[in-house]
Amino acid sequence: MQRMLKAAAILLAAAIVGWAGARAQAPGPAPPPVDLALVLAVDGSSSVDAREFRLQMRGYADAFRNPRVIQAARTGSRGRIAVTLVQWSNLHDQRQVVPWTVLDGPEAAGRLAAAIEAAPREVPSGSTSISGAIDFSARLLRDRRIDATRRVIDVSGDGLNNMGRPPSAARDAAVEAGITVNGLAITTEIPALDIYYEDNVIGGSGAFAIATDSFDSFPEAILKKLLREIVEAPAGPSLARFPAEQPRLRPPAGAGTGPRSRSRRTGHRRRAGAW
Repeated sequence: MQRMLKAAAILLAAAIVGWAGARAQAPGPAPPPVDLALVLAVDGSSSVDAREFRLQMRGYADAFRNPRVIQAARTGSRGRIAVTLVQWSNLHDQRQVVPWTVLDGPEAAGRLAAAIEAAPREVPSGSTSISGAIDFSARLLRDRRIDATRRVIDVSGDGLNNMGRPPSAARDAAVEAGITVNGLAITTEIPALDIYYEDNVIGGSGAFAIATDSFDSFPEAILKKLLREIVEAPAGPSLARFPAEQPRLRPPAGAGTGPRSRSRRTGHRRRAGAW
């Protein structure tokens, strides 16, 4: 009898755990159709200190309060975009800290900005897995509930991939799924990081990378980058009003030339986006 009671208790406990897990994993309401589904993937690895991390988050928050971004989000045929924010570091350390949020006007933009600004740092500092960040972000965009004309991953970071598969492999898989990967390279530690992003990170239709040589100039860079992403503007450094491109030489350590932009109109290594 005791064995039967014990077995029944185990089965009941398993059922409760399964029910709780199902509730935790139950999808929320489907968002309405949007012109753009955008994943902001923010570097939280050990090379980014607390001040630099907050500058990144504040830069995104301030950008979404900008009337130009709000106006851009409403210019598409559906009049709205959907945005989520992911923090990342190690291969298996990614957190969706701001859920999918539909941006269709000033009130929604204010809520999104407040959520980004209030989000704590939820990933442990550690290695830099750009490929892990791309793979995780791509899974969010492959959600069948997301009905978007365009799907974009926006990766910002200040280091090279040093954990997981090559970022180019993750990038290729994302492009095959119809996702564009753009990059914002913060070149404080590695002056030629924008070249690395161009060769290994960005890809897909209209993909581009922007570089900024300090975290203090991050807000300006992300504002210009978001405007370009949201309206799917033609590629070209002149569009973002950056300084004219210099020859692609590896800059000396400590050199800074301000924000600059590199782009590919149809994808990486002359390969067109698949979606």
